[in-house]
Order: sequence, then structure tokens, then C-alpha cells
Amino acid sequence: MELDDVYFMKLALQEADKAAALGEVPVGAVVVVNQRVIARTHNLTERLHDVTAHAEMQAITSAANFLNGKYLVGCTLYVTLEPCIMCAGALAWSQLHRVVFGASDPKRGFLQAAIALHPKTKVTPGILHEESKALLDHFFAKKRK
Repeated sequence: MELDDVYFMKLALQEADKAAALGEVPVGAVVVVNQRVIARTHNLTERLHDVTAHAEMQAITSAANFLNGKYLVGCTLYVTLEPCIMCAGALAWSQLHRVVFGASDPKRGFLQAAIALHPKTKVTPGILHEESKALLDHFFAKKRK
């Protein structure tokens, strides 16, 4: 059975739910190669007291460890929020095949900043956009109360 972008983005949303349960900004990520999940992560910036512990950064590290190499050629990253410029830089160096994201980030996202990923990396925005955005909106609405 061929698994699709929606299936893998739902797994990333499960990771985002884990982040929210920990009081983290609810962003989740999975890395897939040949229809196989090799990394499942979420934001850990609060827990680790580390501003670089974004879901994407955790995913890159986990996938690279799994593959026993620093490049993620042939891999797809599914992440619930458009990567920031810090993560985009790391994603470019990792040489991912694809980046698929849910909600756009018009303030801090790499697209608005015109940051280029690796030339061979394909970007697919908007997969489960509404679900990803709703999770973030709910989290920040609770924070503002």
C-alpha cells in the first residue's frame, strides 16, 4: 500500500500533540525514506532549554543517526509548520529530497525570508494546513488567557 503525504502529516500532527502536552509550541515532524518513518520528533525548546531544539532540528539529528550519515538524500521531512530560517539552513545542508509542511509561517517562515533550500529539494506546502494551524492557534490562545 502506497502511503501518501496526508498519512505522514497526520503522524507529524501526533508529534505536535505530544509537544503541546509538554507545554511546547505544538510543532511535530517525521522523516520518511522509502515509505518508512525513520524519525518522529517534536519541539523540545522548553524542556531542553535550547532555542535550537525545534522539531525539524531534532528530526534531522534523529534521521542522520538512523542512517549513520549526515546527509538525508532521498528522505522527506513532514513538519506541521513551515520551517524557520534557522531550520531551513540545516535542512539545506542535510540535502533532503522533499520538505512537506502544514501551516505557513508568514512572520518567521523560510519562504517569506526567501531562503533557498538545497537545489534538489522539493517543497510541498499546505498539507493538512487547517489542522496544523488550528493546533497552533489553540495553543497560543490558551497562552494569552
